Amino acid sequence: MSIFINSDSKVIVQGMTGSEGSKHTARMLASGTQIVGGVNPRKAGTSVDFEVEGDTRSIPVFGSVADAIAETGADVTVLFVPPAFTKGAVIEAVDAGIGLAVIITEGVPVADTAEFFAYAQSKGTRLIGPNCPGLITPGQSNVGITPANITGPGRVGLVSKSGTLTYQMMFELRDLGFSTCVGIGGDPVIGTTHIDCLEAFENDPDTDAIVMIGEIGGDAEERAAAYIQAHVTKPVVGYVAGFEAPEGKTMGHAGAIVSGSAGTAQAKKEALEAAGVKVGKTPTETAELMRQILTAR
Repeated sequence: MSIFINSDSKVIVQGMTGSEGSKHTARMLASGTQIVGGVNPRKAGTSVDFEVEGDTRSIPVFGSVADAIAETGADVTVLFVPPAFTKGAVIEAVDAGIGLAVIITEGVPVADTAEFFAYAQSKGTRLIGPNCPGLITPGQSNVGITPANITGPGRVGLVSKSGTLTYQMMFELRDLGFSTCVGIGGDPVIGTTHIDCLEAFENDPDTDAIVMIGEIGGDAEERAAAYIQAHVTKPVVGYVAGFEAPEGKTMGHAGAIVSGSAGTAQAKKEALEAAGVKVGKTPTETAELMRQILTAR
């Protein structure tokens, strides 16, 4: 079991023929992802060859997401599309009936994200991102830009705002392994939230414990803490990035801005601890807290 993706997921890549799309398609294929097509209206009917462990994999290019779904039965799309075209690409995927859209693109206008997120919700499509590394179920499927060789399958679930901290936690707990790791992105408006992932991990019989990584800005972590207290029975450990961040300054992600006491790392840490979440001072300490919990079970 896993959440959102598994070995049966059939993935298409919007933007597969571009430099970033091509590079990461090769990496996704190498990690076992079932990629069934790319989308580029100008290159419909062609194919792209990828070298995977000495074999050549020829991936067809379709003129639209609807054509790709009709031909392949795809249920997941990953988008490597410039910010100005992301809204149109997401709406196209939603209109075609895709079940899950993973938006890697950084710099998508917040107004665009708010618009296509509301539209996706109305049509029943789950979005992950934008400005995220995607998600991986180790040994089964890797949708996005997450390195696949830094951990293996296991029974820990991970949800993180930060891409690089996602990778670090995967590496820190590589001895335990993961059911699924989800990088949700740090923009002010995102599709899938901490709470969405916490709910899915709580309901996944093969996830025994959860790591949640947040960062300064907004109130997502405080809301997640309230959800954990009310609904999550599995052990959760947390880490909040940004204890040293100066007040009022945007740090990295567009959503990482602090105003007064709202959105500070300390406030988030206190909210999580009040909900029974053990919070590490560093990613390494957080990993050790998880290791202690699982070895004591």
